[in-house]
Amino acid sequence: MSIEIIPVEGLPMIKKGDDLPALIAGCVDIEDGDILCVASSVYSKSQGFCRLLSAITPTQKALDIGDQCGEDPRFIQVVLDESDDIILEYPFLLCQLPHGHVGVRAGVDNSNVDEGTIIVLPPRPMEAADEIRQGIRDVCGADVRVIVTDTCGRSFRRGQTGVAIGWSGMPAIQDYRGDTDLFGRVLEITEEAVVDEIAGIANFVMGESHRGVPAVICRNVPVWEGHDSLYFTPDEDITRRALKKIN
Repeated sequence: MSIEIIPVEGLPMIKKGDDLPALIAGCVDIEDGDILCVASSVYSKSQGFCRLLSAITPTQKALDIGDQCGEDPRFIQVVLDESDDIILEYPFLLCQLPHGHVGVRAGVDNSNVDEGTIIVLPPRPMEAADEIRQGIRDVCGADVRVIVTDTCGRSFRRGQTGVAIGWSGMPAIQDYRGDTDLFGRVLEITEEAVVDEIAGIANFVMGESHRGVPAVICRNVPVWEGHDSLYFTPDEDITRRALKKIN
């Protein structure tokens, strides 16, 4: 296996109404089978999934959490608005979103955006990935796979990494259960989160500060078989249950 990682360079600052697939296709040659990774922030910008702090009136809960965490309560209010469930309130807000993703501050961000503006994650990231995939097909005829990425911390480890919050054209998980190892033993629990692994290397190429590369192509990635059950159900998620007890 030899995978090529291609940054999509030369994109302008994305604004509401921009045709993101067309802009990407104008900056790089795209081939059938490519995996196009797109930062959720630029998709959200193109769709207008942003809010002005000046237009937000925080609730009492947002005021209380903001005071406890040392955060702007208006920012906290947006996090609460975007969240389906609050797992932790302190020392940071750990939230579940309606589409299943769990992350600090519900993925709400105020970096690489105008002062006083905050970006929220796409409310339907799977549909966002489908839309980008179709847009690329319409613009240049290429049949690609798409991952919409975000950055997220990990339990037990320092630092953030890229993860997939939406994907299209491939299963999220490569399922090895029933296969055998080098010694012929049957694998019983091995499920590899390939979309997260690809999102991680894409995020490394994108960078986290001022590099200005919000999209990355991964070429020559083989096809795999599996399923899309990337998120644990509440009954399966023992970490969430433990955190809920101390919240």
